[in-house]
Amino acid sequence: MRGDPSGLCPDIGQIGRLDQRGDSAHSIAMSGEQHDFSHLDRAGRATAGVARSPRRAVMLAIGIGIALAWLLLGAMAIRGAEGSPVGGPGDMLLKNLPGLPLPDFLDRFFALCLAPAPLAGLAGLQAPALVLMWFLMAVATMLPSAAPLIRTYCEIADTARIKGEPVVHPLVLVAGYLATWLAASVGFSVLTFAVYAFVGSGRMLDPAVGLAGAIALLVAGLYQFSGLKQACLEKCRNPFSVLFARWSAKSGRIFRLGLEQGVWCLGCCWALMLVMFAVGAMNVFWMALIGLFTLIEKQTAGRVASRIAGAILLVWAAALLLVSA
Repeated sequence: MRGDPSGLCPDIGQIGRLDQRGDSAHSIAMSGEQHDFSHLDRAGRATAGVARSPRRAVMLAIGIGIALAWLLLGAMAIRGAEGSPVGGPGDMLLKNLPGLPLPDFLDRFFALCLAPAPLAGLAGLQAPALVLMWFLMAVATMLPSAAPLIRTYCEIADTARIKGEPVVHPLVLVAGYLATWLAASVGFSVLTFAVYAFVGSGRMLDPAVGLAGAIALLVAGLYQFSGLKQACLEKCRNPFSVLFARWSAKSGRIFRLGLEQGVWCLGCCWALMLVMFAVGAMNVFWMALIGLFTLIEKQTAGRVASRIAGAILLVWAAALLLVSA
């Protein structure tokens, strides 16, 4: 029987073209480019772009968190400068700024942190208030320096997502990182009570003058020259190799990876946080300076920045000892 092969089966070339179209559609679906938001206005297109890109959404959430932390710390600094008999850097400027209208729970939070002494009746509330205060300081000063780590994770995650591989949301990594600093905030809060007990006067967040302040500066300065500081700093400077080697599609492992990266960051920067005891824990100008230095230190190679900072802190500690002697 003689029949037309073209009538018995579809054209092979047509099948190939359909397969190519299917592969193209699948690729577009994986990359998320099949969505057309041209019918939306500018605000709608911007919102849709943020929602479609985890990297944009995560960086936006982190930016909002950092801005909120600085806003709360700034409001607390203004409130503290109003009743502070000790004139720290920028206190005159803060006293001339208008006070922000704040809800009652924030007023109570500020009052607990700025109390002149450990409160006997409210000690159970003052401790968690100090933990929250130190955590806000960590978010404001340390989270910006973790932006390269988070951005690198998002880039690897975007590549894996396009390939169709399972990906853990970047906020899980951020949560692990912040969990480390939350634990560190508990330690700094305990140290705050200890420093106040040693000084024995003034408010909880006033500068620790004399021997206590000099010890804080001395420890911070010496640590800048230590090998442990440099080892932790190298881990913070090279996030790609760590993330690529420890990549996982399990949330628990990514959270633990965030914890570990937080530990490296804490090992790099914990001594710098001690400077806040010497200048006053609510000194937002020194907070900003420490945050900026941490960002620069993690983005530049070598030990020059660390050693310059260490030398300045040691000279400062010696001067404070001589003045208070």
